[in-house]
Amino acid sequence: MNNLHIINLSKYTTPIIEENKQDNIVEYGSDNNYFQYLIDRSVGSTTNNSIIRGVANMVYGKGLDALDSNRKPEQYASMMILLKPKDVKRVISDRKKLGMGALQVTYKGKKVDEVTHFPMETLRAGICNDQGEVDTWYYHPDWINRQRSDKLIEFPVFGSTNGKKSEIYIIQSYAAGFKYYSPCDYVGALPYAVLEEEIADYLINDTINGFSGTKVVNFNNGIPDVQKQREIKRDINNKLTGARGEKVIVAFNNDAESATTVTDLPLDNAPEHYQYLSDECRNKLITGHNITSPLLIGVREAGGGLGSNADEIKNSSLFFDNIVIKPLQEEILDAFSEILAVNDISLKLYFKTIQPLEFIDADGLDKETKEEETGIKAMKMAKENEGFEDDDMLDALRGETMDLEDLELVDVREVSDENESIEEWVKRKIKETTLSKLAAFIKSAPNGDSTLDKSFYKVRYTYQERHSSDNSRTFCKTMMRRTGKGVVYRKEDVDQASFQGVNKEFGHKKQNYSLFRFKGGVNCGHFWQEELYRVKSKSEKYISRGEKKNAIPSSYTPKGKQYSDAKIAPKDMPNNGHHPNYGK
Repeated sequence: MNNLHIINLSKYTTPIIEENKQDNIVEYGSDNNYFQYLIDRSVGSTTNNSIIRGVANMVYGKGLDALDSNRKPEQYASMMILLKPKDVKRVISDRKKLGMGALQVTYKGKKVDEVTHFPMETLRAGICNDQGEVDTWYYHPDWINRQRSDKLIEFPVFGSTNGKKSEIYIIQSYAAGFKYYSPCDYVGALPYAVLEEEIADYLINDTINGFSGTKVVNFNNGIPDVQKQREIKRDINNKLTGARGEKVIVAFNNDAESATTVTDLPLDNAPEHYQYLSDECRNKLITGHNITSPLLIGVREAGGGLGSNADEIKNSSLFFDNIVIKPLQEEILDAFSEILAVNDISLKLYFKTIQPLEFIDADGLDKETKEEETGIKAMKMAKENEGFEDDDMLDALRGETMDLEDLELVDVREVSDENESIEEWVKRKIKETTLSKLAAFIKSAPNGDSTLDKSFYKVRYTYQERHSSDNSRTFCKTMMRRTGKGVVYRKEDVDQASFQGVNKEFGHKKQNYSLFRFKGGVNCGHFWQEELYRVKSKSEKYISRGEKKNAIPSSYTPKGKQYSDAKIAPKDMPNNGHHPNYGK
């Protein structure tokens, strides 16, 4: 039997993490390509892919929100501009799939100007500094094919340059024994992802090849020396083995009479055998990902009626949310909060859940906890016309919610006649596409375009709170409820409402007054915020070397007393916003 060689599948090994002092990087995996190994396991294994995508979707839920968004509208708007949904989704996916996620933080001055997802698989850690900390990450688009002459791009870690350079923020959890890289949370189940891939490939190949069994290859012209045997075996192995080839036994014999007589080795009970292996792979992957019930990934086991399955889904989903989803969310939210703190943004962030409301027991919870658990804003959902004298006044200040399918909030600012013109503002923030320039015109329509708009951007105003008050007027309460629902206004809408006497009972001698200048009237603590939206299909953010560049036309420049007063709450005006003739 010394001349019989059995060819086995390669086995999974723990990734090698090794310092490369010549390049000052830390290699990850025997070929410095372990991240790609994890990506391949998520692509090739059906169960693994389904679980990773499912968990990432549950972590993101319905997107980011903040418990104090109504109390801090400017900070909330700035947060939404910095943390775009696509970048948030991508970093969550990387964190789950690869065990780590990366964000590139770009500055303007010493403030964060942009936060974007950075592909984790393209980064490698630099060797620790004298303090035992990683202070640099290195980028290359293709580590496996990197040439020695390729220059690596360096990125300092977040918070190390005081806003002087673009930085990298790495989201990862602590793992004992892993100084540079954190393993994915399903690392123990990876061999079963590989096995599931091999089973699928084998069965497909087996079907294509007519369900032929294990083969024996005999060489009947003598037995070569050991080195030659190994070379022949290696050649046969390269050509025929693996999941996509045939299983092979290579035997060396003196002649045909002494050849191994078995030429086909069928597997008894093959369907049951592969069903067992398939079930074992699925179960081990479910365990490795901490899935609390197979029903969460759409696997219904034998036995149990519809009622018991429904109860199991509910209980398992809540348990899974608490032991897997929320810890991941907290880790990612902590990273976001640290980045936002640079811009003095302090919000109580949370991800809106996709859990069915009937799964959530919100009884006895305070307003903030209830909002965090259910994703529903803790506010009284009043009728749209509550607080107005008649429907005509409501029609005069109807407002609108922006359709964010083709619109994106780019920037916000307080209204002031000292602001740069809208055109200069747009010029800094948006670049018009060539196609839209050919059709730049304004159509007049009720609650449609504003005279401040162009074909590729829109300017709107929101009612915001400067000073909170327990006895705020009905007008202001209604306006703030609308703000909470995302309602915005054209400048023309506000002017028309002023002309028609909305809230005139708080005007001097109950006369009409400018809502844009004086908001809710004397002692009001509110102001108008200006918001810039870009039309995605007709514009693009123009980014070059980490800095925003821009270009656009010029025409309308809003100036005058109404704009200088729009940002000032009447409570902060001389005489608390009273008319000059008040008391006379």
